[in-house]
Amino acid sequence: MAIRTFGPNAVDWEQRIDLDRLRTQRLARLHEALNRSELGALLSFDFANIRYMSSTHIGTWAMDKLIRFALLVRGGEPIVWDFGSAARHHQLYNPWLDYSDGKEGPPTGARAGISTLRGAFHPDAGIGADVAAKVAAELREHGLAGEPLGVDLAEMPVLHALKEQGIDVVDGQQVFLEARRVKTPDEISLLTQACSMVDAAYEELYAHLRPGVRENECVGLVSKVLYDLGSEYVEGVNAISGERCSPHPHVYSDRLIRPGDPAFFDILHSHLGYRTCYYRTFAVGSASPAQRDAYIRCRAYMDEAISLVRPGATTADIVQVWPRAEEFGFPDETAAFALQYGHGVGLSIWEKPIFSRLVSLDHPEVLEEGMVFALETYWPAADGWSAARIEEELVVTPDGCEVITKFPAEELLVAGRKYWTVGGELNTRRESQSHLNTREGRGER
Repeated sequence: MAIRTFGPNAVDWEQRIDLDRLRTQRLARLHEALNRSELGALLSFDFANIRYMSSTHIGTWAMDKLIRFALLVRGGEPIVWDFGSAARHHQLYNPWLDYSDGKEGPPTGARAGISTLRGAFHPDAGIGADVAAKVAAELREHGLAGEPLGVDLAEMPVLHALKEQGIDVVDGQQVFLEARRVKTPDEISLLTQACSMVDAAYEELYAHLRPGVRENECVGLVSKVLYDLGSEYVEGVNAISGERCSPHPHVYSDRLIRPGDPAFFDILHSHLGYRTCYYRTFAVGSASPAQRDAYIRCRAYMDEAISLVRPGATTADIVQVWPRAEEFGFPDETAAFALQYGHGVGLSIWEKPIFSRLVSLDHPEVLEEGMVFALETYWPAADGWSAARIEEELVVTPDGCEVITKFPAEELLVAGRKYWTVGGELNTRRESQSHLNTREGRGER
């Protein structure tokens, strides 16, 4: 076990996650990626990119609003335009945005500004033009007005206004993703902590899961565990059971789970911005031979893929061991996309590198030490309605990889099984002594 899992509190008696180092190293990597590109500056409206660049956050409610924006010029420091009250908060509590060098006035890196609220502002209000004017003024001040400006996301009025300012707007998302591709040590620690919180959520879910429980009830249980543990944001809990497992709908319902059902879950949440994507499959009450066979095959594809992960291997090496779409009931790789799949995990759940037979065989990406990604496998059962789904998150180490998703998945776990005796001995489902004690305390036998 090379990757340590720290408590979330700061202490004086142990070296834990260094948030100042996290901020400094992220910005340094972004500068390095920008310097390697042909761009003069980067303009971001993407929530995760703004956080990576500036280490600012105003709540997950703002993630899809495209209301905030941030600029990084070559050789310069980040500038964030935010709600006036949020900008004032940044000035008070984000000293790393203070570039005033002792001059009077507020820190120059945190400023009041607003974009178009996804078009909610009246088009004639000139909000898009105001955004473009702010950006153009900074580019001129730094002598970069004639250089390409990389933008990750943009609303059409803002894009049009930037072009009216004479700015050459190009794709900047690849520069951000290149910077974020390999994680810093502190990012790896935060991603590992995020997974440990999901480990705990699965422990509670496994103990609770039984016939009669609804999928949405499982979502509520998992969400409560994660928020109680300090999760910043539960992005989603996919809860899939019974005949909904094949084909996989990727969304929970209010279905009642029945005896003999398969049930798989994907838990996605954020710990200080760092995400998880973490599937586990259970059988409820009992497991049929078809379900067990599907799980064994799903696990075999996962294990074979993990065995190949090391620096210098490629995404093509990994996906070659996974089945073609036609082998599990789909006409082509587009139709089967995201079932035999892999993706980087960081401040968002789908980052570089991507593993898929759709793209990786023709466009392989080289794995490097410090990458963190999730590998996902799926297999439909021979009964025509069951399926198995497994996902593991891995950190690429100097000589291989380390799995940071720790809830047991080596074999299909059966949840909600009652006790019975065979030959005078007590048989149970596979569960911990704590589960036994809890159930006995409730009068269950």
